[in-house]
Amino acid sequence: MINNKYISLIGFIIITFAASAIGSLATRIYKEPWYSSINKSSFNPPDWVFAPVWTTLYIFMAVAIWLIWMNPMKTKKIFYIYFIHLLVNATWSVIFFGFHEIFLALINIVLIIFFIVWLIKLYLPINKMSAYLMIPYLAWCCYAFILNLNLYLLN
Repeated sequence: MINNKYISLIGFIIITFAASAIGSLATRIYKEPWYSSINKSSFNPPDWVFAPVWTTLYIFMAVAIWLIWMNPMKTKKIFYIYFIHLLVNATWSVIFFGFHEIFLALINIVLIIFFIVWLIKLYLPINKMSAYLMIPYLAWCCYAFILNLNLYLLN
C-alpha cells in the first residue's frame, strides 16, 4: 500500500506538471518580443515571480487531487473535471503568449476559475485539506484575471 500510495502521488505530480510544461513551452517560444512591447499595469509582478508561484501551485494541485485519490469516497467525476481543468489551464499560455489573444486568454481565466471553484466544492466533503490546497490557486488566478483584464484594457 505504501509503495502504491507514493507511486500514485508521483503520477499525479507528473500529470499536473505536464500541463505546466505545455504552458512553459508556449511562453518560452512566443513570449518575446511581443510581451515586452505591450503596456502593463503598475502592479504587474516581475517575470521571476511567476515560476516559483506556479511551481508551488502545481504541487498543491497535485497533492490535492492525490488526497482525493486516496479517499474511498472519491468519484470518477472529480478526476474527469480535474483533467479537463488541467487542459484549460494549459491552454492559457498558448492563447496568451502563443496567439497573443489577450481577450481570449481572459475568457480562459474565467473558465479556470470556474473549474477551481467547482473542484473546491467537490473536494470539500471528501477531503477538506484538498479543498484548502486549492485556495491559493484560486487567489492567484483571481489576481491573474485582474492582471489579464488590465492588459486587455491597456492594449
